[in-house]
Amino acid sequence: MTVRRSLAMALVGMMAWASAAVATAYEVLDLGTIQEGASFVIRGINSAGQIAGGATLDRGQNAFLLSRSGLVRVPGLPGSDRSATLAINESGDAVGASNTGTAVHAFLRTRDGAIRDLGTLPGDSGSEAFAINRNGEAVGYSSGPNGIQAVFWDSQGGIQALGTLPHGTSSRAVALNDRGEVAGSLHTSQGNRAFLWIPGSGMQDLGALPGDTESEALGINNRGDVIGNSTGPSGTRAFLWTRGKGMQDLGTLSGGNHSRAQAINDAGDVVGTSSTSAQGLRACLWPRGGSPQDLNASIPAGSGFVLSIAKGINNRGEIVAIGHDDDGRGYGRHYHDLPTRVFVLVPGP
Repeated sequence: MTVRRSLAMALVGMMAWASAAVATAYEVLDLGTIQEGASFVIRGINSAGQIAGGATLDRGQNAFLLSRSGLVRVPGLPGSDRSATLAINESGDAVGASNTGTAVHAFLRTRDGAIRDLGTLPGDSGSEAFAINRNGEAVGYSSGPNGIQAVFWDSQGGIQALGTLPHGTSSRAVALNDRGEVAGSLHTSQGNRAFLWIPGSGMQDLGALPGDTESEALGINNRGDVIGNSTGPSGTRAFLWTRGKGMQDLGTLSGGNHSRAQAINDAGDVVGTSSTSAQGLRACLWPRGGSPQDLNASIPAGSGFVLSIAKGINNRGEIVAIGHDDDGRGYGRHYHDLPTRVFVLVPGP
């Protein structure tokens, strides 16, 4: 990750504490700046404040783990020139994807720094891992002559296909809870559909919001609540699916017509992004049972930046978000104009 200043230095003393006179819900920790045009991915945050990701560092794209203690590079598989960590569990074990000489392979990076190729289904050549739970189980996909299939890796590295539904042609698993329940997306001839897979019961199509034709699932918590996005003629909306109530539209910020959910914690709080009537995309929090909230209204005024997307939320309520410098009118400058900044929002006392 190329930055305007050292990330290690940026992580020291960067906690911006709100004054008692300012009614804010979060203090902000600035984790540094990604160079303009750099390729990067930020995924998730565990309860220790560790963030999974990948970015252009010195040569190629490299996986990393980022926290208040600094940035830890995660080497890819041998010979790799591109890698990213895509999830991290509460123990600090991470999974992701790394180029090999012939294909992309899923890997596990244990908390002690060991790297292991998670492999593929028999006969396949490629794989990626997108989630790992407290038990060390992981999910993702395997690809080869039979197409792309959602898969589950057990804690010993064994792999199984999660199957499909009669109307599905391929699938990817992207989220996993500690009970082994899996959420992801099923590709059909009519487009993508969110699915839930439960051990012993198999795969269930979660449908889409009324009037929509496609959906995707991106997160699941230990209650079994699933979040994702539903798309149709009117655009894309964040959804929450729960047992008994099914799929519910999470709505948008005032005047907006677009929203996307990115993550959910065990309390049922959801984060992502939403459009507004006047200020473009804003990082958004949907507290369980509550209305959508612009996270920019919950940080100290005059911070000098605009939060555009909330990428993860942990069980402590800490949120990892990305944003850009304020253009002076309350808009975040477009990423082609200014480098992207990474922040952690810490709930206030």
